[in-house]
Amino acid sequence: MSECNHDCSSCGASCSERQGGIPKEPLNQMSEVKKVIGIVSGKGGVGKSLVTSLLAVNAERGGYASAILDADITGPSIPNAFGIHSKAEGSDSGIFPAMSAKGTKIMSINLLLEDEKDPVVWRGPVIAGAVKQFWTDVIWDKVDFMFVDMPPGTGDVPLTVFQSLPIDGIVIVTSPQELVGMIVGKAVRMAAMMNVPVLGIVENMSYYECPDCGKRHSVFGDSRIEEFAAEYGIDTVCRLPIDPKLAAACDKGTVELYDGDWLDPMSSKLEKLLES
Repeated sequence: MSECNHDCSSCGASCSERQGGIPKEPLNQMSEVKKVIGIVSGKGGVGKSLVTSLLAVNAERGGYASAILDADITGPSIPNAFGIHSKAEGSDSGIFPAMSAKGTKIMSINLLLEDEKDPVVWRGPVIAGAVKQFWTDVIWDKVDFMFVDMPPGTGDVPLTVFQSLPIDGIVIVTSPQELVGMIVGKAVRMAAMMNVPVLGIVENMSYYECPDCGKRHSVFGDSRIEEFAAEYGIDTVCRLPIDPKLAAACDKGTVELYDGDWLDPMSSKLEKLLES
């Protein structure tokens, strides 16, 4: 029998250390995180970071301590949405997350780069290691909801998050195109493989509402989100419109000032997790 390297993700042996599945990474000893919610998408460009930001803002408005772990290492956009351009600081005990104007704690690779415009040209294992360190080395203090903004797809980093962090559930973000139905299926099946529940699905760019007459237009085609949700047994569905003001708020770093109730059903469902 070969010597154990303690990497259960690459091992098929059944030993005492493997009981209960692959062991999770330890949270920083100066932190307490009650619920960890992954925000995932099967493809890029559907608004995953936007949904992550809005759910964190909703949680903060509801009186909960919220945080965002930006696991999209090569495409970090969370700090800009909250208007954060300072660098993270630390001590011998760990790294301190940045704090938004309204109190959401944020950790992103952009807070550690010398220049936030510098590209992150790293291979998969290094990126996965950075995500783990955001969990183990950051002093999050007390957090009710931590939202993990994952990169799109089902590759190294999403797998690392599922295996290393105690994910309580995921929210899938998609768009109206028919192709995305197949993409959603991949995300749902990956969650099932990892024994992680799908809490809901958000369709971004679902429609455009005319500011003059109030009529809704399906710019990217008729929505099939209810059909997809029924097929995969997802009971919470939200739709985000194409809203130039919301896009502008993210660009200006003022996402916390947005006004809209589109994600309220999802936020209500997340709040019930704290009661379970």
